Amino acid sequence: MNQFKIGKFIAECRKEKGLTQMQLSEKLGITDKAVSKWERGITMPDTSIMLELCDILGISVNELLNGEKINMENNDQKNKQLLLEMANELEKKNKIIWSAMWTIMIISITCLIAGLLIAAFLIPEGVWQLVAILGLCVVFLIPCFYALKLEVSVGAYKCKNCGYEIVPTYTQALNAMHRGTTRYLKCPKCGKRTWCKKIIKK
Repeated sequence: MNQFKIGKFIAECRKEKGLTQMQLSEKLGITDKAVSKWERGITMPDTSIMLELCDILGISVNELLNGEKINMENNDQKNKQLLLEMANELEKKNKIIWSAMWTIMIISITCLIAGLLIAAFLIPEGVWQLVAILGLCVVFLIPCFYALKLEVSVGAYKCKNCGYEIVPTYTQALNAMHRGTTRYLKCPKCGKRTWCKKIIKK
């Protein structure tokens, strides 16, 4: 999806309806700055107000996301193209999140090992060394919880038994035994617990 094209299209439709940015924003219950950002291609309208925006501008959601008026003859082709673009965009975002998760984990583990070595060799044995080691372990857990949140937010876990793609809640994933990104989950389809492998594309 081309945000600049969509923004320009929103501006054109708004002007056709004889609305200012302020008037459009008031109808939608948002700020005129938000409308300005859409029209400059900086941000996209939130999905929660997209239908209302289209209704006000007298266009379809498909037309909005394509950034142009669509003839009925080209509608099916545009729909397929839009779905493909959205799928590609989602996959790209998922890969970025997945990379961020691994980066956080690698940096955290490296920092933990370095911190433990420093605590072991530079801090004299005793209470302060123990406090330092425990403190490092607690600090290490914070990025781990965040990395898990990122892991759960993309893709799904594939049931080894029936192939069903499970999307667990954060709590379910946190409480499940795991080996790397493979988690021991109960499948809602077959009802069996198996080691479910993480798959990014869903």
